[in-house]
Amino acid sequence: MTNLPITQVAITDISDLLNPQGGRRMNMPGFDAEFVDFPDYIVRITNRIWHDRDVDLIHRYYAPDCTIHTQGGDIVGAQAVMDNTRNTMTAFPDRTLDADNVIWSKDGNVFYSSHLITSRMTNLGSSEFGPPTGRSARVRTIADCTAGNNFIFEEWLVRDQAAIVEQLGFDVDTKARVLAQADIDAGFDLLSFHEEKHQNTYSHQYGNIGKPDDPECEVKTFIESLFKNLWNVRQSDKRGDYYDFRVSARYPGARDFYGHDQVASFIHMIFGTLPDAVVKIEHIADIPYLGRARDVAVRWSLAGYHTGDGFYGEATRAPVYIMGISHFRLVNGRVREEVTLWDDVAVRRMIEGVRLRG
Repeated sequence: MTNLPITQVAITDISDLLNPQGGRRMNMPGFDAEFVDFPDYIVRITNRIWHDRDVDLIHRYYAPDCTIHTQGGDIVGAQAVMDNTRNTMTAFPDRTLDADNVIWSKDGNVFYSSHLITSRMTNLGSSEFGPPTGRSARVRTIADCTAGNNFIFEEWLVRDQAAIVEQLGFDVDTKARVLAQADIDAGFDLLSFHEEKHQNTYSHQYGNIGKPDDPECEVKTFIESLFKNLWNVRQSDKRGDYYDFRVSARYPGARDFYGHDQVASFIHMIFGTLPDAVVKIEHIADIPYLGRARDVAVRWSLAGYHTGDGFYGEATRAPVYIMGISHFRLVNGRVREEVTLWDDVAVRRMIEGVRLRG
């Protein structure tokens, strides 16, 4: 997903994207007049903060009491966002955030964006994973934001932390265990932090949802049907109903799959270790791509108990909660491209915490 359907025009250089022509393209009360539409706002403020290194702009574009939700805990307040940004820039001074797509929706004067990003970086400073390694990494991130009146006031941030850890030369489970021990030493319990969200997701039930006749015109029903039948009911024999047989799909740990058989195999592996897991859709947004194709962003949660051996090691019965975001490109009634992300280091950190506590 390297195109930006938000503009519907050819973009030949980043300067074209950051200097759009033609004036305001949508009604955006309260936003600075320079932004031609909401995706333009998202891309340009990200570029200014991260590429221009103008970190002080966070106070201009993030509400003072904003909340950033991550798998590892919440970041509250614009000042905390600024502090975390500076820490990341210290650890990875050359880090870039390049926009791959912005899928958005609107409810009154509140805008919702799902920003797919590719970052390149070199680890030249100490990070949460340890001292500098000098190694380079490339990682995908999806940031879902709600905004109004020129401010982002809530964000759900998922980054492929497992890919970063592995590219820095570390073992994911070992680093998760170190982080879990740090939680214990600090008196913090990530399982307790997610307890209410785990309960809300685990109790969710889907009705009888079949695949619609025209998925591009009934995107919400198609997505609900996909998650219910492939993820919750685990009807892997129906994968061809939802995925193109040539689908390109990327999952945590920089896993790169080709074909719906590989996607189904990975999903089966996840549910093999969380056999009672339930997936709940939290938000859906979609925009046109080319012709009748649609780009779809889905934020979802998963809750289950770690009662199976396998992907997450020997069973611990830990009440696992996962916050995930998926981007789908829907072509001819099936998913042709997918990027699904969650922070698998933090998920393993939850499980390792149970092991350490005995």
